[in-house]
Amino acid sequence: MEKIIIVLHGSPRSDANRWQPFLKILSHQLNRPMEDLFFAFLQFAKPSLEEVLETLISKGVERIVVHPFFLSDGYHVTKDIPTILNRYKTKYPEIDIIYTKPLGIHEKLADIVRERIIEAGSLTGKDIEEKSFEIIEREVDLSSFSPEERAIIKRVIHATADFEFKDTLIFHPEAISKALELLRQGKDILVDVEMVRAGIKKRHGKNRVLCYLNAVEEAEGTRAEKAIEQAFEKETNLGLVAIGNAPTALLKTIEIINRENRKDLVVIGLPVGFINAFNAKLLLSQQDFPFITNLSKKGGSPACVAVVNALLELAHNSSW
Repeated sequence: MEKIIIVLHGSPRSDANRWQPFLKILSHQLNRPMEDLFFAFLQFAKPSLEEVLETLISKGVERIVVHPFFLSDGYHVTKDIPTILNRYKTKYPEIDIIYTKPLGIHEKLADIVRERIIEAGSLTGKDIEEKSFEIIEREVDLSSFSPEERAIIKRVIHATADFEFKDTLIFHPEAISKALELLRQGKDILVDVEMVRAGIKKRHGKNRVLCYLNAVEEAEGTRAEKAIEQAFEKETNLGLVAIGNAPTALLKTIEIINRENRKDLVVIGLPVGFINAFNAKLLLSQQDFPFITNLSKKGGSPACVAVVNALLELAHNSSW
């Protein structure tokens, strides 16, 4: 049985000694349960290093790893902590006590300093977005995806803070190339709800974003279904259909495209919910026309908007 002790100096300010969230992060990084990790303080706070050692030894722990959470080899690291550990090694020779190096000079520390300096300055929205994308790249392996798929997945994760989309998003083989072609041709984007329309970036100015929901007062089915029907009847320049809320709107879109044999559209289907959402997306994933969807109950307007905005960025600001 092995336990890990992180040794801090300690502070007279109680708030400065609240490092429990760090243990949660370390637990994740080490893939170890929280029960394996402990904090100990040299001064001003409890528990002391001696108290933690006594507790672990009394519970039969056979191996203890002690890490000095200090920047350099100062007096505490080279004298105080080793003195305590040597005393326990002598008293309990059967216990394997391992002492690590302090933090020391490391490139990751330089990264942290850089982040803090940037945070202290005035970050633009683009700065924040790029920094978020860097974090996502570090947190999840996207090497199996194409550059265009990666751009879309990163933006969805950024919008939702949900890494699960990396595993659930599905791209029809022709979806991205067809969507970029249609967007560059100035085709319109039809959406199911105003929230999706509001979130789509208009700065490109080359593609109208249409929503017919507010034009529908009554309908035999849902207003979302009727809105999609009306849009298909009236609009002649549709290129993308983006559904981020209503499963019924997605089902109606699939029905119309198959009935009219429309091969000139790309459907982005990411409705959210426990009723029909998954089934609607599952049906979309089985179609032979271009689509982007995810096989999960998760989704919603933010995820749908993120896909559309990523495609707009690729279409109008990329050489791809």
